[in-house]
Amino acid sequence: MGVPVERGTARTSLIDPERPYRAGVDTKSEIREFLSTRRARITPEQAGLAVYGTNRRVTGLRREEVAMLAGISAEYYVRIERGTVNGVSEDVLEGIVRALQLDEAERNHLFDLVRTANRANPTRRKTPQARVRPAIQRVLDQMTAPAFVGNGRSDLLAANQLGAALYSPIFEDVSGTPNVARFTFLNPHAKDFFDDWDDIASNSVATLRAEAGRDPHDRNLTDLIGELSTRSDEFRTRWATHNVNIHRTGTKTIHHPLVGPITVAYEVLELPGDPGQRINVYTAEPSSPSQEALDLLASWATAPADHDSH
Repeated sequence: MGVPVERGTARTSLIDPERPYRAGVDTKSEIREFLSTRRARITPEQAGLAVYGTNRRVTGLRREEVAMLAGISAEYYVRIERGTVNGVSEDVLEGIVRALQLDEAERNHLFDLVRTANRANPTRRKTPQARVRPAIQRVLDQMTAPAFVGNGRSDLLAANQLGAALYSPIFEDVSGTPNVARFTFLNPHAKDFFDDWDDIASNSVATLRAEAGRDPHDRNLTDLIGELSTRSDEFRTRWATHNVNIHRTGTKTIHHPLVGPITVAYEVLELPGDPGQRINVYTAEPSSPSQEALDLLASWATAPADHDSH
């Protein structure tokens, strides 16, 4: 039987206007900080520029160097970095992408921020309740591997039985929708559960940052970011880096409280018919200790149903 997860009452917003995240409305600041942090990490040598003398006051590229590499005037680039992006063409943005050596996630984030800045009269709104279609739940239930449906806010919207068992600490003691980012930064057991907690934490923040670029006026998202910024120094430190990523595949090791360590590979499958939702599927190497642990977990997860059927 599947495990649909209904959304409960949203938590009270803890966003403070003096905190690092300002409810997603200051797109100019987002553009400025994103471009300046990308510029700071590229040295002239990495950009293929000759360096004369040692009297450089910045470790990264100067604004005029970015402008030269992008094929635009220094004055125009300064305007863009300050967040004045009205009428900026895709060709200009692509030039900046090349100059700053942005990867796919960073390029998408820049385009998202510019698109948002040019949107007329954006308003902060509550996102409609996310529901997983019955057909998608049936797909989950027919999978023998652990699987769940998530979104860009790291909500766990639905799971199959083994998926819920694998992530049982995240599903336990939660009012409302379980959320991986909230568990990662606010649950004291998260660092024991995730073997590579630092990577998980950094990737979680980078995913939320990318989602904020796509929809910075989603109230559920800004409330979550405000809560994490207020309650977690680890989150605030990572949020300030302005890193973004695209999560499609990878591996992780968890220490499950019932069956011990499990190393799994994960694949993220987009659902084109349900924008913003994706299926996350976890698999272990055949005949490995991790697969044996998953098999044991599956037996445990189905035991109550087997008992009821007798």
